[in-house]
Amino acid sequence: MDNIKDSPENCYQQYQHKTLALMSALKARDLPTQEHSERLVNLACQLGKNCGLSSRELTRLKLSARLHDIGKIGIPDKILLKPSRLTAEQSAVMQSHPEIGFEIIGHLEIEDRESIATVVRHHHEHFDGGGYPAALKGEDIPIGSRIISVVDSFDAMIEPRPYHFSRSLAQVKEVILGERGSKHDPYVVGKFMTQLTAAC
Repeated sequence: MDNIKDSPENCYQQYQHKTLALMSALKARDLPTQEHSERLVNLACQLGKNCGLSSRELTRLKLSARLHDIGKIGIPDKILLKPSRLTAEQSAVMQSHPEIGFEIIGHLEIEDRESIATVVRHHHEHFDGGGYPAALKGEDIPIGSRIISVVDSFDAMIEPRPYHFSRSLAQVKEVILGERGSKHDPYVVGKFMTQLTAAC
């Protein structure tokens, strides 16, 4: 049984200050992305609990969620801050942000940085192998990455973006359910739907 002093909440607070400079830099570059990352922390943690993650795994998950888009610091402003949909060429550049994040996190002096960096690197993989950067498939994708994928999609649709209005909860649930087995892990999606129902 995990020690109370090693709870994900306490451990996360211990490491949070070590990522403060990075999150401040992301906030200065792109406030909506920084706010999105902070929202994902609680969403991912709750989903991780529902998926049966251990205390240590939850701590890593919370840090991974907070840092999942940190690689966008390395994306040019004309792409990162573009108020409309990206071209195919621009999308290819944007898709480099998980790799950039992997490199950044690899230099942090935090416990489990390799595991956290790996989760960040693979949060855009698809369950059917159609994602990036490594085209991982199924359970070859780290569980933290599969969890962040679901809550990332949820937040991206439920919150308004410069190029689209926010969708209703019913619409978002329909999209995510439709992506079971393709983009998202069916097991994780099932747990998330239960989580959404309990929150209503």
